[in-house]
Amino acid sequence: MAVFTDEEQLRIQKAVAEAEKNTSGEIRVCIEKTCNEETLDRAAKYFTQLEMHKTKLRNGVLIYVATVDRKFAIIGDAGINKVVPANFWDTTKDAMLEHFKYGNIVEGIVAGVALAGEQLKTFFPHLIDDSNELPDDIAFIDGQ
Repeated sequence: MAVFTDEEQLRIQKAVAEAEKNTSGEIRVCIEKTCNEETLDRAAKYFTQLEMHKTKLRNGVLIYVATVDRKFAIIGDAGINKVVPANFWDTTKDAMLEHFKYGNIVEGIVAGVALAGEQLKTFFPHLIDDSNELPDDIAFIDGQ
């Protein structure tokens, strides 16, 4: 699925690695072309499929984007949802949407990843013995 160039993929992957330097939270980006169900349901499905619920502190975050349908969602694991306010992801979504509405998908994802990392460090600071529990690469899904 050639949605992004190699350079764009590398930018997103580097943004994830950079964001995770300040938090014990784990961020993944999941991309597919179309979303044929409720966006949050689809994101939740991939959250489980990518085994993001298996982090030690249950502090995984999935940024899901359906590029053709122009839909996206941000989903946090149970450990995050227990301690953050209900509107925690609103500023991240708004920042991403600002880029998306002008067709800047990569910029929106990079901005969302950076902001998610920034927000997570308040509740899940980077730990000395922290390990990277999830891959930083993009999960490209082809409508499974």
